[in-house]
Amino acid sequence: MQAVLRRNFSAVFAMANRAGIGSYRIGEACGMKPGRVSQIARGDGAVAALETIERIADGLRIPGALIGLAERPWEDTAHMPSTGFDDGEDPMKRRELLRGALAAGLTGTALAVLTDTRESFDHALAAHTPADLPDLEAAAEAYGYGYHGQAPARLLTDLVSDFATLRPLLATPQPAGIRVRLCRTAGQMAGMTAIVLHDLGNRREARSWFTTAARAATESGDPQLHAWVLARTAMVPLNYGAPKTAADLAEQARHTAGTATTTAATLAAAVAARAYALSHQDEQARDALAEADRLMNRLDSGQRADTWLTYGEQKHHVHRSHALTTLGDNQRAHESQARALELSAPTSSMTRTLDNLDAAACAHHDGDTEQACQRATAALTALPADYREGLVRTRATDLYRSIPAQHHHQPAVPELRDVLAA
Repeated sequence: MQAVLRRNFSAVFAMANRAGIGSYRIGEACGMKPGRVSQIARGDGAVAALETIERIADGLRIPGALIGLAERPWEDTAHMPSTGFDDGEDPMKRRELLRGALAAGLTGTALAVLTDTRESFDHALAAHTPADLPDLEAAAEAYGYGYHGQAPARLLTDLVSDFATLRPLLATPQPAGIRVRLCRTAGQMAGMTAIVLHDLGNRREARSWFTTAARAATESGDPQLHAWVLARTAMVPLNYGAPKTAADLAEQARHTAGTATTTAATLAAAVAARAYALSHQDEQARDALAEADRLMNRLDSGQRADTWLTYGEQKHHVHRSHALTTLGDNQRAHESQARALELSAPTSSMTRTLDNLDAAACAHHDGDTEQACQRATAALTALPADYREGLVRTRATDLYRSIPAQHHHQPAVPELRDVLAA
């Protein structure tokens, strides 16, 4: 408290760091660069400008009365504990009053003044968590389990509706810790909204939502969430005909994820492998795939959960089979396809269809075009109509277009064409 009263922001920032609030988050809250916050926390700089002091007071929710400022716009004085001082007193007089109370030692009145002052500050730093936030965090976790038999359009409606409830919370001044949680939840929900839009084939809107997700992830200060968003963003150009762009985005994701063994780093390596394979950069593809395999083997059970926000074994084999299929390594691709189908839940209609389309592509590479078309047609006709657009349709169309004209007389080829036309 003495640090606050004396405007000793070096001590204030250092205490915040020890409490788990990093310089990036403090800087975001107070409108300062993280490097400047770190410099002050080390004692290598001082804050003298009134404007900066006001930004710090507002960002850290320090009541104006405690720092020699007028009452801040966000203060609700009707609910603030009494500090024992008259808000109308100037800073010098408040300091003199505190010195007088402490002159007799840490007893009686002095302790009461200190307690009131500290509780006032605690109240400012630990404002009430918005009632909706825990429910929204739980909703984001639930959405992470994917479609589970729901039509993509229905899931998209629910996701966007819940996402919209975050806006008024973010528009209201919040303590740094609460804002971090809001931004993290917003990044997750925006990213999952983009995933559904990507699956539905709306590339432009998916990219826009991924951009929003990246902004929220950056503000949350969570590099792994940011890396996850970038890796997922890379899958838009990857699946819709721009593999070199996808490779660049995947490498950004790998750089952002760093050297730690995380779900984001593993996903980024797997996406990079697919992008390099489609770009005919076979050596880079095999290196990235080997890195993805290495990281996958080191993930713990929580990281390997089968959700959009984590990286399960089934998801790994989906990426792996596509990369190996593109590289022409059909035997290993078949192994991954079989394992992915074995692990996929009965309700994972889209994932199972993509696995079967990869297997069909392998059959075509092996020279059995008839079987490839039969398998692709069976995969498409087994899907509900709502699932036959977007990524599934693109993958099946790519297979059909890869079939040389001399094979078009085979009965299974026009059958696949007709299903796609329908």
